Amino acid sequence: MNNIILIKADITKLNVDAIVNAANSGLGGGGGVDGAIHRAAGPEIHMECMDIIAKIGRLPAGEAVITEAGLMPSKYVIHTVGPVWRGGMNNEPELLANCYTNSLQLAEENGCRSIAFPNISTGIYGYPLEKAAMVAVKSVIDYLTETKSGMEITFCCFEEENYRLYNDLLK
Repeated sequence: MNNIILIKADITKLNVDAIVNAANSGLGGGGGVDGAIHRAAGPEIHMECMDIIAKIGRLPAGEAVITEAGLMPSKYVIHTVGPVWRGGMNNEPELLANCYTNSLQLAEENGCRSIAFPNISTGIYGYPLEKAAMVAVKSVIDYLTETKSGMEITFCCFEEENYRLYNDLLK
């Protein structure tokens, strides 16, 4: 598909309408891409996240919320909570697919024409890289096909191994 891009880069530096954060359910920042986004955005994003948590409680796996992007070049950050890998028999694929679909829907609702995804759930949440990449690519292609969306979608890989997996799947 012409509107899917694969890059190896730092997602916090991308000039797209929205970047997706692989967040934790408390939206408080943390390690990996979540910590990098919170550090790059500045303190405003943390305050916005805390306001959201005060209203809704913890964000469940598969769901997504949106904030401004603070000091980063993107306009928005879409925070989504991926599932913790527990062997694949606890709805992990469905929850991970929901991360992508719900993020894309939220982006469209907010007028975004471009969005960048990191590798969701593959860090401390332990989702196997190849399985996660397969869910990500299928979810995005299904969304683009079903909605006829013209949104430009970037898969932004930080590590070479993820980049190779996505490259193979997108060929």
